This record gives sequence, C-alpha cells and structure tokens, in this order.
Amino acid sequence: MHLLDIVEIVGSLLILAAFAAAQLRKLDAHSVPYLVLNIGGAGILAVIAASQQSWGFLLLEGTWTIVSAISLAARFTRRGDRPAPPPAHQA
Repeated sequence: MHLLDIVEIVGSLLILAAFAAAQLRKLDAHSVPYLVLNIGGAGILAVIAASQQSWGFLLLEGTWTIVSAISLAARFTRRGDRPAPPPAHQA
C-alpha cells in the first residue's frame, strides 16, 4: 500500500465518520465537528482527484468541500443562531 492510498483512506474515513455519527444521532449535520470532518475528508479527496485528473470525482469532492466550508463559515457569521435574550421583566 502506498502513502497516497493511506491518505485517500483517511479522507474517506473522515467523511464516513461524520456520516455515521449523523445517522446515529451523535452529531448534528450542521454542527462544527460534522462540517470540519467533511471539509477535511472531502478536501483530501478533492486534492487527490485533481492530481489524478479524475474530473467527476473532483466535481463531487470539490463541491462537498465548498458547500461544507460555506456552511461552516455561516455558523460563525450567522446572528440568528444565537438564542434570543429573555424578555425584559416588566413590573
């Protein structure tokens, strides 16, 4: 087994771990850990796909990486995710 094969397996395992955890309700599909696992795994696979000129695989993994990265960025910039403050108590 070559080093590239090991890296490819690691990338796949990151995505699969996120997917399995979401299916088992251990991770929310919008959580930071889920998105980071997807960015890492899909990013690794996208780089490998590009280096091997595997255009369909690059389209899939590149899109997966970009969508996950946009979702992660939105988690940090979205104001609506924060709970609303309790209403002011009126006497």
